[in-house]
This record gives sequence, C-alpha cells and structure tokens, in this order.
Amino acid sequence: MRYGTSAIALAIGGAISIGVTLAIAAICLAIAYGALSGITGVDPLGWEANSSSSSSSSGACDPNYKGECLDPNASDYDCAGGSGDGPEYTGPVEVVGSDVFGLDRDGDGYACGW
Repeated sequence: MRYGTSAIALAIGGAISIGVTLAIAAICLAIAYGALSGITGVDPLGWEANSSSSSSSSGACDPNYKGECLDPNASDYDCAGGSGDGPEYTGPVEVVGSDVFGLDRDGDGYACGW
C-alpha cells in the first residue's frame, strides 16, 4: 500500500505544480501586455474593442464606426496607408451606421483593410 500512496501523492503534487505554473504564466502575460500597451499605446493582441488611432477633442467617438474611435468633429478621415489626404487617418473599421467619411468604398460594411 505504501507505493500506491506515494503515486497518488506524486500525482497530486504534479497537478498542483502545473496549476501554479499556469497561474504564474497568466500573471506574467497580463503584466507584459499591460506594460507593452501602456508604453507604446498599441493594443498588441486586439483586446481593446475601441482602441483610438486618433484622439477626439470631445472624448466621444463617432457612433457610425466600430473598431476605432473616430472623432465625429473631424473634417475627414481616410484609411491609414492609403492614397487619401486626411487630415485624419484610421485603421480597419466596421461601418455600423451612416458612412459619413466615405471609408467603405464597396459598401460591404467594412473599411480600411478588413
């Protein structure tokens, strides 16, 4: 019976060790993510649903777009990396209302690289 008890104790100890290792890894990932996004201002894993590519003077985002915070008071937006002349630029967005900035050229509800 002594060997059976040792095997059970070893299995339980191993499971606890794996659990602790996974918890530490999750904490390290959260800390690294927070540090990276805080330093660079970039959301490396896309966890923030409404990340802002440009700051809005009123703090509000245009409700017609989802995925980026577009300033509703801006005179115009163009797709970042495209041929547009701005003055504001955005990354990929979903058009959920009226496409007031004309970003969704093909009318499929997605713009700027979706």
